[in-house]
Amino acid sequence: MAILSSFAPLTILSLVLLVVGIIVSGVEARPRAFFVFGDSLVDNGNNNYLATTARADAPPYGIDYPPSHRPTGRFSNGYNIPDLISQRLGAESTLPYLSPELSGNKLLVGANFASAGIGILNDTGIQFVNVIRMYRQLHYFKEYQNRVRALIGASQAKSLVNKALVLITVGGNDFVNNYFLVPNSARSQQYPLPAYVKYLISEYQKLLKKLYDLGARRVLVTGTGPLGCVPSELAQRGRNGQCAPELQQAAALFNPQLEKMLLRLNRKIGKDIFIAANTGKTHNDFVSNPQQFGFFTSQVACCGQGPYNGLGLCTALSNLCTNREQYAFWDAFHPSEKANRLIVEEIMSGSKAYMNPMNLSTILALDANT
Repeated sequence: MAILSSFAPLTILSLVLLVVGIIVSGVEARPRAFFVFGDSLVDNGNNNYLATTARADAPPYGIDYPPSHRPTGRFSNGYNIPDLISQRLGAESTLPYLSPELSGNKLLVGANFASAGIGILNDTGIQFVNVIRMYRQLHYFKEYQNRVRALIGASQAKSLVNKALVLITVGGNDFVNNYFLVPNSARSQQYPLPAYVKYLISEYQKLLKKLYDLGARRVLVTGTGPLGCVPSELAQRGRNGQCAPELQQAAALFNPQLEKMLLRLNRKIGKDIFIAANTGKTHNDFVSNPQQFGFFTSQVACCGQGPYNGLGLCTALSNLCTNREQYAFWDAFHPSEKANRLIVEEIMSGSKAYMNPMNLSTILALDANT
């Protein structure tokens, strides 16, 4: 009995270490966490929990989203860009930060902080009233980290955030829902377009620095799409099916300056933290030559009404195409799931013209060795 009793503490200690080892290895074996910031292009449903008109929580949104085929708050017929990146990470989709389901181990997957209607600037999208502006998204990210520390401890939480992949998509609304929202808007009176773009870039840089200060170390930063070529702008500003020139000029000014700013930030930090994802180039590829990518049209939205199905919201009363695979645009502003897949293909494996300084496949390979 004496031998057994003296051996028991060692046995118990071994079991405890085994259990701890299983728990720790389980955490490490998880796919890297994924965090998403931005606007409706990447919102997974945060606006469902807000009193706002910027919502995608009614049919036919989500008509192709498995398995329910019901709206989820994504501005898509099915998966959006974050969903498809999560799949490439071998992870489940991130939950909206405001979702009551985001608790416990679900927190370790990451979180989506994006909110439809927002921009770089706080006054962008004021017509939508109650949305999660960028400063609030970053505040929620800080709050999220406190929750994770309480769950797995400070050291593990820091590691989770530092090793995570981050996606941020913002900027288009600063033109569509601010500068060009109405003739002689306050911002257009304040700045000529080139000066406004410089102002946006400087404000965006401040947001990215805050994101870095909060622990983000791999950040995919997308540019704007072909703003003047979306069905809404074709319907309202285009002439004879031509893209609206003012908005196209805005995108042509913004995207190269954004890329240069990201590379400057990397040089200053001394590491490739920020990755410029030229989603505007990807989008322009299939806008200019839709048939090459298997689309019937890149002008008419699948869901909508009026010219190019570009007027108003997508609702149960809208025109609805039967084959979403043939449409580059799902609604007046947002890509279809198929278009989102093409964008993510370039994010994963695109050349330097699309992903600078490297694509996501290269990032994943490099980070697997650290």
